[in-house]
Amino acid sequence: MIITKLKRNLLVLGLMAMSLTASAQNKSYINNHKVLATILGETYGIPASLILAVAAIESSGGKGPAARVLNNHFGIEGKNSFSSKKGFKSRYKEYANEWASYLDFCQLLTRKRFYQKLKGNENAALWVKAMKNAHYSEVPEEWEQKIMSVLVKIKMPSVPLLAVE
Repeated sequence: MIITKLKRNLLVLGLMAMSLTASAQNKSYINNHKVLATILGETYGIPASLILAVAAIESSGGKGPAARVLNNHFGIEGKNSFSSKKGFKSRYKEYANEWASYLDFCQLLTRKRFYQKLKGNENAALWVKAMKNAHYSEVPEEWEQKIMSVLVKIKMPSVPLLAVE
């Protein structure tokens, strides 16, 4: 009984520590990419907070293998030249740099049906719903929850986050 409680408490503490680490990692990542997201957001009419939240989640705060090896910060699938020492290939697209990855993400969104309707709308939550409904992620409910969690934490006064009904 005591051992079970101890294990549970240790598990909870471990999860909290991982959450804090991920949160700090995302905060640093977001601060480092805020200018890039703002420029692209203004250019394409996409909320900068959305761009940052998706990039932070999809790239694990820039620490994920696709981000580190392929400069892919959005989990976009495509061609790459990567092959591990054991011959494994990645399904993720390779980019010359982070800028190219961010640019491709914005251009990808411009090709979606919802884009014209939402272009210029700063309500990031509406964009998340539209992306979820357009099957941007293989696990839409979980993806939406993660993105919304990051959006709530992002403090960008020029980019409001309004509730979705």
